[in-house]
Amino acid sequence: MKHCKPLLLLLFFLYSHANSQYQQPSPPSPAPAPAIKAAYWPSWTSQALPPSSINFSLFTHIYYAFVQLNATTFELAITPYDQQWLPIFTSTVHSHYPPLKALLSIGGGASNTTTFSNLINNSTTKTTFITSSISISRSYNLDGLDLDWEFPITDADMSLLGDLYKELRVAVNEEALISGKPPLLLTSAVYYAPKVMIVSPPAMYPVRSMAENLDWINAMCFDYHGGWEKWQTGAHAELYDPKSNVSTSYGIMSWINEGMPEKKVVMGLPLYGRTWTLVNESEHGIGAPANGVGPGVQGVMVVASIEMFNRERIATVVYDVERVAAYSFACLDWIGYDNEKSVSVKVVFAKELGLGGYFFWALGQDDIKWSISEAAWVAWEEF
Repeated sequence: MKHCKPLLLLLFFLYSHANSQYQQPSPPSPAPAPAIKAAYWPSWTSQALPPSSINFSLFTHIYYAFVQLNATTFELAITPYDQQWLPIFTSTVHSHYPPLKALLSIGGGASNTTTFSNLINNSTTKTTFITSSISISRSYNLDGLDLDWEFPITDADMSLLGDLYKELRVAVNEEALISGKPPLLLTSAVYYAPKVMIVSPPAMYPVRSMAENLDWINAMCFDYHGGWEKWQTGAHAELYDPKSNVSTSYGIMSWINEGMPEKKVVMGLPLYGRTWTLVNESEHGIGAPANGVGPGVQGVMVVASIEMFNRERIATVVYDVERVAAYSFACLDWIGYDNEKSVSVKVVFAKELGLGGYFFWALGQDDIKWSISEAAWVAWEEF
């Protein structure tokens, strides 16, 4: 028995060595998908901010906002203005190195929600819309389509919207096979949470269809509060709200909990604030008594104007750590917004969760140094 043990060890070594010659090396881990750092370019700002003036180094995807649906034919209504600016937009976005993706956004906050509802309730109009959307995207050399319906408000429409996403995906993939081009990207700008809570009962998005058929969703994590709440100030894009579920963290986690893959959730960031007029100067926090909207256009002020307000009015600027939001006030004028600090914390939050990235509404609203956009880029890259 004493001589058997060394012999067994020798045989085991020879067998293991022979087997190792046939073992395949483990494949390398796939490279992580590049982060989405997107922004919407409002085409009506072309004179103030032509595409050539965009700081492309801070973004990966730019949306042309917006084109509308023809309420009669359900084709995309490309206006003479769009015909002028779409080629300029796409060629300028693609001319940057590395090239960015140029996408076409359909709808927007001012679009007719009834037209969208009529579209999805008829198979013929859906086919017309899909054919038109793909054809126009290819004719202008765009890289993708974005559906921005604000908002479907019935479960029936939500279900039919899920069908539209599926039919779009099938059509886009088929067109790519025929043309030999990469499939168009498909995205959708959506409510901050999977349940649209501005209606009763709340309407639930078709999350399963979205997860299967869209490349990602742009969750609009802003406008939680505004001039419609005339009686008190509010942080309209706060990351946390200790008193309610109206916050970015709640919305993003709700999407994930309902089954939307983290990498297909892109968090929205605003480049504007919302203003109120305080009732008295001594009460000036978030939730302070107010008497309607304050300075700006209908209670809205972009970042560049907020910075000017803070300088010229020698405003008091406050960063709310609990909510991850900023606000400033001077006398009775009050503004709630995101500054470099709050945006950086939000972006780190998104990256820690494994989200696909972030997007801004909208280009042309940051300051001349692109301070907020750069803060977001740095936070994502250096975290």
